Amino acid sequence: PAGGRRDKGTEGLTGLTTGRRHNMFHNFQEMEDYIRSRNIRKRLVLANAHDDDVLEAVVTARRKGVIEPILIGLEDRIRELLAGMGEKAEDYHIIPCGDEREAARMACRMVKDKEADIPMKGLMQTASFMRAILDKEAYGFVPEGGQLSQATVMEYQGRLMIATDCAVNVAPDYSEKVKIINNAVKLAGKLGIQCPKVAVITPVEVVNPKMQSTIDAAMLSMAARRGQIKNCLVDGPLALDNALSADAARHKGITSQVAGQPDILLMPDLCAGNIFTKSLTYFAHMVSSGTLNGTTVPVVMTSRTDTPEDKYDSILTAIIQGL
Repeated sequence: PAGGRRDKGTEGLTGLTTGRRHNMFHNFQEMEDYIRSRNIRKRLVLANAHDDDVLEAVVTARRKGVIEPILIGLEDRIRELLAGMGEKAEDYHIIPCGDEREAARMACRMVKDKEADIPMKGLMQTASFMRAILDKEAYGFVPEGGQLSQATVMEYQGRLMIATDCAVNVAPDYSEKVKIINNAVKLAGKLGIQCPKVAVITPVEVVNPKMQSTIDAAMLSMAARRGQIKNCLVDGPLALDNALSADAARHKGITSQVAGQPDILLMPDLCAGNIFTKSLTYFAHMVSSGTLNGTTVPVVMTSRTDTPEDKYDSILTAIIQGL
């Protein structure tokens, strides 16, 4: 239910003295604690808010005091959903809109005009939302020469791990993968992970000329060693088992500073990344958030089938990205 996350206040927080942004976050609860301890509150505009799951996440964020929500969409349905959650519609800024593309444009326009801080995708096709985000002439959210990419932040074995790209770049080539890594490294820095370890995931851990992903992985690894990719350690090709497990790496005779302890998993393509992240949700029931990277403003773009908790955690992640 909305507001169901346990409220810990600032219990367990460290390193929040003046002049220090934060220590490394190990989970989403620590993100929430940090945001609330600093009284950080962002104006979030939700495009097509007439959906119970995404609205529940926004209601939770408002109750926690981390956002001021603006709701765009079918007004009657939004009011009905709010009433069902025990909320007063009068406490929310609701903007009627019956067209999803216009709702996405309206949300982006409000952020550009400084009337809101974070645009969020509601009940709409990803393409409709992305079309507005990518409109450089209208909104300028993607810098010239920049690379838009998606990343999933997940809680894994007592820490946060990033998988990218799982939703935007269909079949990135070597140069695009360099930019995706750079985006993920910047995100890792926001999470307090300094010099993150990047595992370049492929089906096998050896270079195979018939598998372009293994060639790209070897090139990325060498580029990082020579300083062409900065502020991180990169190794690959690595299969998923030896990327995640030090024991699996030892069994296969792999010596690596990354294997068994990655902070970032670079997926070979969207298909692999999408299947991987959906497996986390539906097989492992793992807590995660979806982020959009390479933009000038934080953006919340979750899947329509993400849980309310994951959508809420995506809001927390976007707030951290914007600090």
